Amino acid sequence: MTKPPTSISRYDPRQLTDEELVQHAHVELFHVTRAYEELMRRYQRTLFNVCARYLGNERDADDVCQEVMLKVLYGLKNFEGKSKFKTWLYSITYNECITQYRKERRKRRLLDALSLDPLEEASDEKTPNTEEKAGLDRWLVHVNPIDREILVLRFVAELEFQEIADIMHMGLSATKMRYKRALDKLRENFSDTAET
Repeated sequence: MTKPPTSISRYDPRQLTDEELVQHAHVELFHVTRAYEELMRRYQRTLFNVCARYLGNERDADDVCQEVMLKVLYGLKNFEGKSKFKTWLYSITYNECITQYRKERRKRRLLDALSLDPLEEASDEKTPNTEEKAGLDRWLVHVNPIDREILVLRFVAELEFQEIADIMHMGLSATKMRYKRALDKLRENFSDTAET
């Protein structure tokens, strides 16, 4: 680990590693946000994709991304570097997605109890390409939320199994097993669809 900067100096944030940016952020925040902004720029697109695939819609994904970015901003000064910044970021993202997912589930139950049709309400928010979603999104509906998150962290965030296990507070072998079962389920659903 390199020595943290002792004063705010001129530097090109695009030339620094995540670790070096974190060190600059420790010194600079909250007066200067240059290092923080570069970290968010690097991960913003993937962060949004992870949230969108986990939550199933862009509106909730955008809300969660904003919440994650605020948590990173306020938590970065306390980040000790015991894991990679990327792992820490996706750990926060995972927890925020879980929270949002639970909120939406409670809202759906309430709508059901009030005899409102959540599908009718959601139909107003459809985008023109909703039905055109391809690739991973189309198949993620076939697996449970935990397995979906493992697949998203592996394929979208491109994390290693150990990083995924750390984020999800699971053992490495359990993570790999769930990953394999989720892939098997997707293959099974794909072959069923291909036959019809």
